[in-house]
Amino acid sequence: MNATRMLVYSHDAFGLGNLRRMLAICEHLLSCWPGLSVLLVSGSPMIHEFRLAKGLDYIKLPCLNRGPSGALSAKYLGTSIDETVALRSQLIQSAAAHFKPHLLLIDKKPTGLQGELKATLHYLKTNLPHSKCVLLLRDILDTPKKTIKEWCQYGYYRTIQSAYDRILVVGMQSVFDLVQTYRLPLPVAYKVRYCGYIRKPTGLCNRVKVRLQLGLTPTDRLVLVTPGGGEDGYSLIHTYLTGLKSLQSSAVSTDCSSNSSLEGSANPSAISPTISPTISKGRFHSLILCGPEMPAEQCQGLQQLAADCTNVSFNSFTNELFGYLQASDIVVSMGGYNTLTEILTARKRAVVLPRVKPSQEQLIRSTRFAQKRWITLLSPKRATPTLLIETVLTQLSNPSLPPEGLDFNGLSQVYSHLRELVMHPQQPAFRRIPAVSPTWKSVLLA
Repeated sequence: MNATRMLVYSHDAFGLGNLRRMLAICEHLLSCWPGLSVLLVSGSPMIHEFRLAKGLDYIKLPCLNRGPSGALSAKYLGTSIDETVALRSQLIQSAAAHFKPHLLLIDKKPTGLQGELKATLHYLKTNLPHSKCVLLLRDILDTPKKTIKEWCQYGYYRTIQSAYDRILVVGMQSVFDLVQTYRLPLPVAYKVRYCGYIRKPTGLCNRVKVRLQLGLTPTDRLVLVTPGGGEDGYSLIHTYLTGLKSLQSSAVSTDCSSNSSLEGSANPSAISPTISPTISKGRFHSLILCGPEMPAEQCQGLQQLAADCTNVSFNSFTNELFGYLQASDIVVSMGGYNTLTEILTARKRAVVLPRVKPSQEQLIRSTRFAQKRWITLLSPKRATPTLLIETVLTQLSNPSLPPEGLDFNGLSQVYSHLRELVMHPQQPAFRRIPAVSPTWKSVLLA
């Protein structure tokens, strides 16, 4: 087969993580798969901000939004959720009918948001039976109880058994055993392939370029604060800036007092004798990436708070996050898949405050990573401004150590599995059996 067409569905209800992950996969596939054409469908309002590789195009769907409760609604249109989903569903099916993909790669939801992929899956099975369907899952979805309930409620097990050829997990089984934890029944578990984490290309923006843009000297220390897409990142940045403001105010008071002493002082500069005096006084640069989806009024409020702090820069969005990571000495972030894997790729220390609702996916991932000493985890419930800034100062004074035991072969493994599936369609999926719970019955498929 000289020319291959792939239709990609990118889940888009919240943040930029899913889109960035799927774009990285598409770009890698195009770089090493001759004759591949990729059509991506997504409702992300930021897709136009990304540079697209040759061979990749997209169809923009109407935006959906997931609120704090997890309920979906139309983000911009004055239409009901049912009307919006129906429109999206028709657009996706029309794209499949005209593009005639050899391969359909679905992100996260086996039947799409609110079941919007059901019509497309049925169309392909009826009209293009040789097309292959692959489900791509990140390492962690949510708590076992919630995930199992959702997959049973929406018939995902039956859909995967009847419509999908593979499940590719971009994670490590040794970190989180998705098959065992979510008790996948044997007919579904047989189709699972663990691929390792995704290591994205370094991009055009590197450490030297970023630090020059910020006016930093080679010895200046840089703290990068990023809440990902930023829609729910206000609390993280507010906590950090409040702690920084307190630190710098205490440092000024200490410097102005001729009788002050670090010993017995209650100010943050007395955190630890191992912390450099320059760092303990807040003499480092902080770069705040608010995220493109943070409400404008929240971003303005944070900039006003930062006005009382020295050495703070703001930016709303960059599609060259990895360059900023390389330029930093430590990162303060939430616990999203893309953010944490990119931090570890750049071999940076991280202080992580994960999102805990409506999904606990970030908390579970951050906990597993912290157990392996890849990151420093702070519970959002107890992460006061003082505790956060103290933790940052401590980590700034410690040398960065490369994480051990991480598998970053995700992109190459995804390519290998997809290419094999298309080029050798008759090869059976049952090459090996992942570990599954013997107590979990296939009756779920009935």
